[in-house]
Amino acid sequence: AGRYRVSQEVRQMVVFAPHNVTMDPPFTRLDILTCRNLLIYLGPGLQKKLVPLFHYSLKPGGILFLGNAESIGGFGELFSPCDAKARIYRREPLVTKPLDVESPILIPAQTANTNASLTLTMPNANLQTLADQLLLQKFAPAAVLTNAEGDVIFINGRTGKYLEPPAGKANWNIHAMAREGLREELIFALPKALRTAETVVIHDLKVGGNDETHTIDLTVHPVREPALLQGMAMIIFTDVAAAKPKHRTAKQTTDARVLELEQALLKASEEAQSFREEMQTWHEELKSTNEELQSTNEELQSTNEELTTSKEETQSLNEELQMVNAELQSKVDELSATSSDMKNLMDSTDIATVFLDNALQVRRFTSQATHIFKLIPGDVGRPLSDIAHDLDYPGFQDDAQEVLRTLVFSEKEIAGRKGRWFLVRIMPYRTLENVIDGVVITFIDISEAKHLEAELRAVRAGNPEN
Repeated sequence: AGRYRVSQEVRQMVVFAPHNVTMDPPFTRLDILTCRNLLIYLGPGLQKKLVPLFHYSLKPGGILFLGNAESIGGFGELFSPCDAKARIYRREPLVTKPLDVESPILIPAQTANTNASLTLTMPNANLQTLADQLLLQKFAPAAVLTNAEGDVIFINGRTGKYLEPPAGKANWNIHAMAREGLREELIFALPKALRTAETVVIHDLKVGGNDETHTIDLTVHPVREPALLQGMAMIIFTDVAAAKPKHRTAKQTTDARVLELEQALLKASEEAQSFREEMQTWHEELKSTNEELQSTNEELQSTNEELTTSKEETQSLNEELQMVNAELQSKVDELSATSSDMKNLMDSTDIATVFLDNALQVRRFTSQATHIFKLIPGDVGRPLSDIAHDLDYPGFQDDAQEVLRTLVFSEKEIAGRKGRWFLVRIMPYRTLENVIDGVVITFIDISEAKHLEAELRAVRAGNPEN
């Protein structure tokens, strides 16, 4: 429901075929050409080649329909806008000179009068150009330029008596287009001419088409120059006037038939020889390809062995890394346990401790030290002399430097604020390698002992007899 299907009658009027506008021969005599959202994916150079090709494909007054983001560029003389916003253009006739269309195949479909009218409008036409065009139109034989596979590259003259496009999908291969009697000869003549680099000529060839038979001479000429056309072949069709039938006796008829059979046998022998040579060439190519594949296979095997060795080495290295990682993890766990033990030990002693490096900068401190020095975690790396404290100890910095210099520990009783007293002990910091790497300062609260000592002195002062 809500869907529609195109009727069979309309579908039979439409030809569906994949078409590469940059490689395939263009369609001609089109009323409308729709090419939407294709040019935007092509480069500027290719766009400049396709717009004249669209002009070549359309009938006079034909319609070109482009996408919203596309335009005809600098080819305003070829198309006039019907609806510029909708990108609809009308084909305009040429008024100056014939259009130079770059295409994989160019078929001169114009009549002699059309060519003449276009030629006369050329401002720079000279006598030689006009003569060359006249010779090509009137006297040059029909010819086709193909590549080694038989794909048609260029067509000159009228070739309808010799070639016919096959029904169905467009196929511009000469083997598919050749008429009856020509196809078999081309199968052997084209490869032979390209293989031997010599012109192959087949005389008195009977070619059927349009309910009649033509006698032609087929010439396959390998192209050597220019270099751009090397590896291609020019196939020329030359009409031959049919001989008038003569009255023959029975013996002459028999002799003619025998001669015809001998020629057919000779031709078949030549074709068989050509086929054997081609088979031998293919066999050599296959043999060479097989050797290359074997060499490639050996290289791949060598590469596979190297990869296997690399894999084993990687596995071994991975195992070593896992062992090292396990050892490091064990060390980290041990260090973490030691650090935890050290923290718990220092917290349990209730002794304020500060660790300084060789520059007397804070390396670590216990929580009890924050009651004496105004320390925060961000003070690590700062000189201890920059930190405010509650001690009456002006020679603290000098004593620390002296301990670093003499490696002899220092111990002094220092008064603090609010009547507090501390036993300050400064000792060198030794690493496990017995290297001096700073100092350790401990602060033991002896306020209670000092108070008892003061009370004892007072008691003794009140009882001199004791």
